[in-house]
Amino acid sequence: MFNTEDTYEVVIFSIGDTKAGTKMGKLQLRNTVDDTLLNCILWEETLNRFDSKIFRTGNLVRIVSATFNEKFNNCLISALELLKESKLGIDQAEIEKYYAKLQSYIAKIKDEKLRNFVADLFNKYGEKFKIMPAAKLMHHNYIGGLLVHTVECAEFAEHNMSKFACKVHEDEVYAACLLHDFGKIFEYTIDTETGLIDYAPNFREEWISHSQYGFSICMTAGFKLVAKMIAAHHGRAEWSAIIDLNQKDLEPELFMLHFIDNLSAKFGKISTRMLEG
Repeated sequence: MFNTEDTYEVVIFSIGDTKAGTKMGKLQLRNTVDDTLLNCILWEETLNRFDSKIFRTGNLVRIVSATFNEKFNNCLISALELLKESKLGIDQAEIEKYYAKLQSYIAKIKDEKLRNFVADLFNKYGEKFKIMPAAKLMHHNYIGGLLVHTVECAEFAEHNMSKFACKVHEDEVYAACLLHDFGKIFEYTIDTETGLIDYAPNFREEWISHSQYGFSICMTAGFKLVAKMIAAHHGRAEWSAIIDLNQKDLEPELFMLHFIDNLSAKFGKISTRMLEG
């Protein structure tokens, strides 16, 4: 159920097509009092009355008018009030601070060929990389989110590599941390005015996923271990990994990147509301 007096935080919003060919919005809200989740539906005529920025992740809203469907356990919203806008993402000063950290990790790569390969990619696409999200919904989904996630992964690697009994190929680990999600700059789009994220319309015509992009460019350049780490960083084939970590005799670095990436995604700042607190 819902309460028109309660404040809700926007968790997820997406627009899809109905069987009748009209648009339908799916909105998930979190009650700020008890953290319960409310799944909501908005029909096309309702969507047309709203500025799309009201649905930004992290926004605080109030349900003005709605009906609850017991059968489908969701709320059909007809009127919604924006109480407080969330941040679009990290500000320019924070972006430059994180980007300087990223550059410091490139400098840690001792192998000149690999270091130059990574540096050249960021020199070419750095400005785009700085603003991109790390995901549409799941984690770091805000302006600068990809940059934050990437630096977090490199930091996790730096703090843990020295603790392993076995020898870890540090250059390849740093490179894989920095490049494992690089393809997301082509996979997603982000509206810097509203903060809304979508999939790039033409990306999947050329690439299966951002993992396949990263794997391909690294393999083509001859950095096979980096490529394998990127191919395995989602862990399981059903999670879109190219290399499933259930396989035998895999290099330990493959597991390392997977767990580092997962830690950042699970415990990183999910929404811009969390950036404010």
